[in-house]
Amino acid sequence: MVEKKTIANVQLGKGGYTETQLQAIKKAFITHKNVKITVLRSYIRDKKELKELSEKILGDLGLRYTARTLGYSIFIKEWRREVRKD
Repeated sequence: MVEKKTIANVQLGKGGYTETQLQAIKKAFITHKNVKITVLRSYIRDKKELKELSEKILGDLGLRYTARTLGYSIFIKEWRREVRKD
């Protein structure tokens, strides 16, 4: 088993959240335990929109992931089993 590193960084800018960004996030979880998504203010200016984006990303990833927002960053953690309920 490969030892996973602690945290990966992904940045969302003017291009927004696309399928390519989703694939980059999924790919980061291959080698990392956590992913930090930094959202630039050119993409989102409102904290409410940031929370909605966080929920959308979690919906696309699946039930084995949890997230929390801090400032304009979203921290996503992968678990071994499903921890969220839809």
